[in-house]
Amino acid sequence: MSDLFEALEPPRVPLAERLRPKALDEVVGQRHLLAPGKPLRLAFESGRLHSMILWGPPGVGKTTLARLMAQGFNAQFVALSAVFSGVKDIREAIAQAQATRARGGHTVLFVDEVHRFNKAQQDAFLPYVEQGLVTFIGATTENPSFEVNSALLSRSAVYVLEPLDAEALGGLLERARLAACADLPFDDDARARLIGFADGDARRLINLVEQIQIAAETAGERRVSAAFVEQALSRNLRRFDKGGEVFYDQISALHKSVRGSHPDAALYWLCRMLDGGADPHYLGRRLVRMAVEDIGLADPRALEITLNACAAYERLGSPEGELALAQATVFLACAAKSNAVYKAYNAAREFVASDESRPVPLHLRNAPTRLMKELGYGKAYRYAHDEPNAYAAGECYLPEGMAEPDWYQPTGRGLEAQIAEKLARLRQLDAAADKSSGGDAEGEACRA
Repeated sequence: MSDLFEALEPPRVPLAERLRPKALDEVVGQRHLLAPGKPLRLAFESGRLHSMILWGPPGVGKTTLARLMAQGFNAQFVALSAVFSGVKDIREAIAQAQATRARGGHTVLFVDEVHRFNKAQQDAFLPYVEQGLVTFIGATTENPSFEVNSALLSRSAVYVLEPLDAEALGGLLERARLAACADLPFDDDARARLIGFADGDARRLINLVEQIQIAAETAGERRVSAAFVEQALSRNLRRFDKGGEVFYDQISALHKSVRGSHPDAALYWLCRMLDGGADPHYLGRRLVRMAVEDIGLADPRALEITLNACAAYERLGSPEGELALAQATVFLACAAKSNAVYKAYNAAREFVASDESRPVPLHLRNAPTRLMKELGYGKAYRYAHDEPNAYAAGECYLPEGMAEPDWYQPTGRGLEAQIAEKLARLRQLDAAADKSSGGDAEGEACRA
């Protein structure tokens, strides 16, 4: 039986681990931090170890940099994952650090996904950071301004890591190919496809190369083409965070592209989100919001078209219904823009929230009973349809004593240009009515 186990091959070290940089100069990308004279390079060269937060998407080198930091300063490296670790693990890590200090050494405490620790767990590190027992390095994919306690944040330098660009990924792809399958050439289109699928993530790219190598061996392929890459890899490869910052950054980009009247950019962000797995229903709701916030009465068709697109998606589902959302997106981007209603609504809400509860003027009150009529409810109300031009010039519709707020200021774009002209004519009729009545007290109070 022992001979059987001795015959087994030892576990194969993953390619990503084999390619992990052993020195700072081997790190791919992040030149804005690691090039000569840049912040992290200076931190390594200064001889002074300090606590830090490494903020960036997956697979850009956060763990590698923390390991190199410990190695460069000859410190013990203790790693925790906030996904799997609890208070017991934190205590054990601190005990290790205390034992290391007793031997004259120092500890780098690396906490991956630090944003997943709650406030109490993050607070647990503070006294040990302040005592200098550990140098704290936290890694997070979320904005530390929102996810890391301010006390811990104030004691740490924040370094922002970026997704790897095509050039950096191209170099890494060649290194991975030579390490995993040096005798298997990749077409240029295949390389481009893999780099696109990697989506700025070095670890993902290396894993994809491993998958391609295994698939090529199984299929007996001697050359990797773009078609083979498509066939061998799962299509669901995009990085997309359905609840975090990347999600909100992309919906912000979509909204601003529509507002900026750039249909191609709007389509790009819509497709990016759909490709990444965003819920089309959510995207439809956001498009409706854009129709009323950024277009409004400049083109009332925007709301109708967008609601119809949402209904079309409900009926057709994916992928057919997504074309209706695309049509609405392009229309919104091309439509005349106005946020006049949006601004007027916000101003009215703010006024009402801070104002007293003004009574409804008697002439505007409903009078379904004799008593109400005897009390003057509805008295002297002027029915607009019976007036010239179906407009009761000089009539007051605001509470008594309330000045005309002029919240709604239509723009000169689209249909709102005509609305502005009409409102100007009506205000002229009001002014003429007030003048002919000698300055009606109720009208003056209403429009003071």
